[in-house]
Amino acid sequence: MNTDHDRSGGIWSEQQQGAWSIRMWWPDALRPTGGPQHVEIGPVGEAPKGDVARGISTTVLRRLDLALAIADAQAQYDMTNMRQEQREEMEWHHTREAMELNAFAAHALLEQVGVSPRYLAVLSTAYAAAVETGRTAPAHYLAQAVERRPETIKDHLKKARRDGYLTSLPGKPGGELTDKAQEVLSEIDYAPFESGLEDWRHEQANRYLEKGK
Repeated sequence: MNTDHDRSGGIWSEQQQGAWSIRMWWPDALRPTGGPQHVEIGPVGEAPKGDVARGISTTVLRRLDLALAIADAQAQYDMTNMRQEQREEMEWHHTREAMELNAFAAHALLEQVGVSPRYLAVLSTAYAAAVETGRTAPAHYLAQAVERRPETIKDHLKKARRDGYLTSLPGKPGGELTDKAQEVLSEIDYAPFESGLEDWRHEQANRYLEKGK
């Protein structure tokens, strides 16, 4: 059993029959359902010289377990895609954590220091993370988190773009943090916000439930 990336990153399955190693390859774009698209046969490293000299016989080919090779290729494909899904899920949760932490920080900083560079930087971070997690109305989410009207948050985001903390994407929400924003963020101590994040989450959930009554 073996995976090799020398052939366009596809899937390799290997079997040994006597003095010979048989390596079979499938492309990794689709889950293998049939035989391999490429086969390599070569002598095993310590194979007897006499067996190698006689060459590959039809017996070697007849003993090839194609069903086992296909099952092996399918298992490799499933494992790779499962890991990819796990990585994507972990990345999504990490982005959501960043969104909530920076939304809470924006709420606290707006109360403490007003519409300052630190506030604009964390608001931009929360906004970019909200877009990345798939929020359809990120400004409205931030308005609820910061306890301001959506129009106010939209004005703050416009100021963040004008002041060089967040880039623009013509015709759609989103953007990227600038170097200027990253410099401001590097000077912020997030420890107080991290310690108070869980209580803030509960407050947000309770506010949402009360609003629905």
